[in-house]
Amino acid sequence: MRPLLLALFAALAVACPRTTSAPPAAAATNGAAPARPDATAVLSVTENGFEPGRLVVEKGRPLKLVVTRKTDKTCATAIVIKAAKVRAELPLNQPVTLSFTPAESGEIHYTCGMQMIEGVMEVR
Repeated sequence: MRPLLLALFAALAVACPRTTSAPPAAAATNGAAPARPDATAVLSVTENGFEPGRLVVEKGRPLKLVVTRKTDKTCATAIVIKAAKVRAELPLNQPVTLSFTPAESGEIHYTCGMQMIEGVMEVR
């Protein structure tokens, strides 16, 4: 009986690998959503505005910002990033990719076309 139990425990140990969880990325950046390692950041436009409302990006590193408007209940049918001289229409449920390189450290604000809804990119 004992060899059978040992074999069962060994089989379970192999079948159930241990996993460790990494700390959430947002905790390391004070709640701001960091750009993914491939320098692509993703924004959604919802009834709550731009989500996330704050991004962390790298100075001098080319950035692809993918923005998808997910609701008609918003005035954010366009995005404006004055510091990057970028403006783009945001068709419903269609991802729009914007490319630019943040040149200076600090904050870059992005808004809807009427400047009523805003988010911030923290450039480090």
